[in-house]
This record gives sequence, structure tokens and C-alpha cells, in this order.
Amino acid sequence: MRLSLLVFLLFLWPVLTKAQNENITGKVIGKETKSPVSRASVFLSNSSFGTITSADGTFSLSKVRPGQYTLVVTAIGFTDYTKTVLVGDEPIKLSIEMEPKVIQLREVVISGNKGDWKRNYEQFKREFIGTDENAKNCQVINPDVLNLTYYKTQQVLEADADQFLIVENRGLGYRVKFLLKNFKSDKIAGNISYEGQRLFEELPGNEAQKKRWRINRDLAYYGSPMHFYRALYTDKLKEEGFDVRKLTRYPNTDRPSDEVIHRKIEMFTSLRRGDSVNHYIELSNLSKYAHERIATVPWASFELLRSTQETGIFAITYPNYLYVIYTKKRDETNFKDIYRPLDMPNYEISVCTLFNNPPYSLFDKNGVVVGESPLYEGSWSKLRLSELLPVDYEPSDKPK
Repeated sequence: MRLSLLVFLLFLWPVLTKAQNENITGKVIGKETKSPVSRASVFLSNSSFGTITSADGTFSLSKVRPGQYTLVVTAIGFTDYTKTVLVGDEPIKLSIEMEPKVIQLREVVISGNKGDWKRNYEQFKREFIGTDENAKNCQVINPDVLNLTYYKTQQVLEADADQFLIVENRGLGYRVKFLLKNFKSDKIAGNISYEGQRLFEELPGNEAQKKRWRINRDLAYYGSPMHFYRALYTDKLKEEGFDVRKLTRYPNTDRPSDEVIHRKIEMFTSLRRGDSVNHYIELSNLSKYAHERIATVPWASFELLRSTQETGIFAITYPNYLYVIYTKKRDETNFKDIYRPLDMPNYEISVCTLFNNPPYSLFDKNGVVVGESPLYEGSWSKLRLSELLPVDYEPSDKPK
């Protein structure tokens, strides 16, 4: 009897194991035809979890790290499907209906010459991928999928893509597939923003390459926003190297707005008034803020962290600005709008600003912001695609 039961359990074990590992399963069909959609791309945005639907439209994602994700399904001829999923102990089963894609004629923007597109593309690469050492090892596989438009009078560059923009990051060892919905670089305001979904895939490599990638990934992780949020919810800010203070600052009344400065420089340039142009250039180099000071006592995790009604989702809240010092890295960049006391070593400094009213921002256990992100200034503002890691990334060691 015992032998029969043992044999039965041995046959059942692979099935039980598979069921426990499959966090998300489902089937994708067309909404109008109710037919299975095969070879649709199914992935969790910002992660390394992705797959392709089989002939009957089914899919499964296994061993997913707990947290909140955006599940994305994309297929030729259909509108992209997105759904927020909260992965926990219980498996998730989905039935997904894809809407047929309505073909829309894109507005034709006539460019002066091929040099315009190349110039716009080079600016896009600098501002979307980055200029650091990792960026030098990034290669865009299919730049032709990009739609680039530059508005000269506004000094605004916009970009989007109708299919995956594929970037091989040989600095970190990832192939990043990005569904770029919109990208905007505003030179006058000094802002860069973009929206989209991305999937990380491991690049093949030998042992020496993989060792170098592990080192580079750890360097990108430590001191990053992901590292900070994970340290915050585990109450390990100080242990992980973060010193977080309240920052108080006020607008600098001696400095006009960026829009006024740009308009004046443009006007006096056309009038050939060199002295006036230089005057406004000097004003543009002034800090936007005055009367700045940071609190003498660091914030503790419990003063910033709040629980929410959703399991695994946390809120961070603070008045004014959050001044984040990472004491295990140095930064030689001179940010004119970032206050640094004269006696402070050149640690990495980032300033965070919340937009909600009352001010708060949500994030999950993976250290990923859910919904609207705070505005980052300083070290975190430099982060580009070249330094991004999947949300399921786990560092291999403590920083040296």
C-alpha cells in the first residue's frame, strides 16, 4: 500500500511543482472572432518575465517575484493589452480578449534632409539611452522603427514607435525590448519624459562576460531608486548607505524662468546685442532656488513609510522636498540646482518632489514606483536606459 502511494506521488510531483511555479496563466483570444491568438508577446513590463502564446492562445509565466506588475500583451493586428496584476502566493488565471487594431494614417512631417533625422536620432540616443560607460556599449538594433519629430521654435523633440524598439545593452548583458509610446525632450524646460513598456532578456555570453555583467549590474543597482525603495520598506536605510533629510528651499527671485531666459536670448541674438545675450546666459547659470537648508536629523523609515489597503503596496510621503544622500558612492557632477553644504563630501545626492495632493507616491516590494513617479533631480535624474535593471533583479553582493 505504501509502495503504491509512493509511486503515485512520484508521478504527481512534476504536476504539483509546475502548478506551484506557474504564477500567471491564461489564454488570449480575439474579441470579435473568439479565436485563439497565437504567437502574441506576453510579458510583465520592466521585468525579465516574458513568453509567447502557443497555437491555442495559452501562456504561462513562472517563478515571478511577488509584487505589482503591468502585464502587457501585444500581437500583430491587435491593440496592445495592459492589465495591472498583483503577484502573491495565489496563482493568477486570466482570460484576455484582444481588440482589433484600427489602422490610422500618421501625419506626414516633411524633414529638410536626411541629416535632420540623423541629428534628431543622435539627440534621442543621448537622452533616452544615456552617455555613460554602459551607453557606449548599447546598440539600437532597429532604429528605423522610430518616428522622430523636432519642433525648432519650441526646442522640443518627440519620438514614438509602432513596434518594439530593441536595444542590446552589452554593458549590463540585457536585450531590452521597448514599446515606446511617447518620448519628449523639452530643452527650454529642461525636462525629459517618456512612457512605454519594456521587457528584459538575458544576452548570451561566456563566463568572463557574465562576471563583468554581474559587476556592472551591481554598480547600477546600488544607490538607485530601486535600491532606495527596497531599503525603505525593510527599514534598512542607514544600513544600506542612505541618509535621508528634509530639504527646504525657495525660488530664486533673481533668476527669471527658463521660458523668459530663452525668449530674451533669442530676441537679443537676432538684434545682435551681445552684451544682453551674455547677461541672460549668466542668469541662466544661476540656481533656480535660494535660502536652501537641510534638516540636521535624518528621517527614519517609519516617518516616511505608510501602509496601503493593497498587500505589498506601500506609500512614501514627506513635506517639501526629500534630500537623499547615498554615502557609498561619489559623484563629481556639478548640479547647479542641487544644494550641497560646504562640509559635505561629494556623495551622490538626489532630490525628490511629490505631485499628488496630499503628497504621496506608491511603490511595491520590488522597489518600483506604481503610478505617477516623483520628480528626480541630481544623481537619479541622470539615469537612462543604459542603467536600468529589471524589477526582479537581485544584487549578488554588497557594494565594496
